Amino acid sequence: MSRTTQHPKETSFNMRIDPKLKKAFTKAAEAEDKAAAQIVRTFMRAYVHQRERRAFEAQARRESLLIAERTGDPNSDEARVMREIAADLADESFWAE
Repeated sequence: MSRTTQHPKETSFNMRIDPKLKKAFTKAAEAEDKAAAQIVRTFMRAYVHQRERRAFEAQARRESLLIAERTGDPNSDEARVMREIAADLADESFWAE
């Protein structure tokens, strides 16, 4: 019989933590009427998202630096585009639109 749920089978994640930290975390979770496991899953998702965002930003920076370097070559497409932008900005009709 096939599964009726769209979610993949869940797995467990075991870890060792300081008993005082566990007690404080459990107390904090109960104070917010939230399951400790749900809070941990939220933390994990946020951490993964943060890492993906940093990787994206690093790649964007590398690409931006390469493009900036290419603008130094007057025959490059990047330099041509920069000249077009400069010409548009220098044209008073550009600002009137």
